[in-house]
Amino acid sequence: MTPAQPNNPLHGITLERIVTELSEHYGWEELGSRIRINCFNDNPSVKSSLTFLRKTPWAREKVEQLYIRMVEKQSKKQSSRPPTNRTS
Repeated sequence: MTPAQPNNPLHGITLERIVTELSEHYGWEELGSRIRINCFNDNPSVKSSLTFLRKTPWAREKVEQLYIRMVEKQSKKQSSRPPTNRTS
């Protein structure tokens, strides 16, 4: 049994989900310019990226940090939206 990880923002999130969400949010070209690794620039795909990132800890760390920043920005945008007035 693994201990709870309340301070780990990536707990329970798979690497596949991270790569998929980043590629959908930024697109492969933008992702490749933000993190300069060949799996994002040369014939990119989720599968090839996962293979590379699982073998390369420094690259995986960069991808995870970008994902955390993206999620934090999205959270700030949602919390800064004004409430909508609903009238019946």
